[in-house]
This record gives sequence, C-alpha cells and structure tokens, in this order.
Amino acid sequence: SQMLAARPEVRPDQLELEVLETSALEDVAHVSERMHACRALGVSFALDDFGSGLSSFAYLKNLPVDYLKIDGMFVKGSALDATDFALVESINRIGHVMGMQTIAEFVESEDVLQRMQAIGVNCVQGYHVHQPESYPALSARLAKRQVVTLEELAG
Repeated sequence: SQMLAARPEVRPDQLELEVLETSALEDVAHVSERMHACRALGVSFALDDFGSGLSSFAYLKNLPVDYLKIDGMFVKGSALDATDFALVESINRIGHVMGMQTIAEFVESEDVLQRMQAIGVNCVQGYHVHQPESYPALSARLAKRQVVTLEELAG
C-alpha cells in the first residue's frame, strides 16, 4: 500500500498484479494477508501458472484471486493429450465455480484455441492469438481501439 500511495496518478483499481503460484506457496498466510490488504484498496490479482504447484486446489480458497491463469504446460498439450485437456477443464471449472475469470496460457494453435473456447475459458494468451509487442506499439493499437476479443477470434 505504501507503493500505491507514492504514485497517486495510478489508482489501485487500475492495477492487476500477477502472483506466481509457486511464490504464493512459499508462505500462503503472508501472501494472502498482503493480497487482502491490496485488494481492499481496489487492486485485482491473477494467479499465474496455476496447476504447477503440488497443492494448488488446497490453498486456492484462501487467496483473493480475480483471474486464474491456467499453466501453459497443460494448455499447449491439451490438443493431443487427454489428461492435459482434463486438467485444463477441471481448473477452468473450479475457477468459474469460485467466481474467477480464467486465462489459458500458451495458446499456440487453432486447435488449442477452439478447445479453450469450447470449455468456456474466458481469455487466452499465446503466439496463436498475438505475438509479444513493445509497449509503444501496444499503446498505439489501444489508442486506435485495435484490440481483439476472444469472441471476435471465434468469428
């Protein structure tokens, strides 16, 4: 919260912070306490690489998470591996049941994109959707409102 006060031009409700699942596991009580304090100011949180930790579901209920980013190692394999797809489905489902938006990482093919759409993943990221770009280029596209939604990708 001290960092937020030092930058008054940035409102806390404009911030979305990503917390790596493995970092959150190091001290769940401490991380949860800090997240709750920031969330009280309006900050939202994404839990990154969900599914890579050993006890992911056990602690998820205790973290104030708005977005659940499904680990890319499961997403990219979901087109060919039934187990990976089942893991993605279950993470997506539990995220939705808990009121979170889900984000699939490593969407690198049309087949994977279609699978994510079919199970109702809210957002995707990966080379199939868009290559990484510099902030100035992104800022220029956003100013021209040249952004693409998942629904528009589905065509």
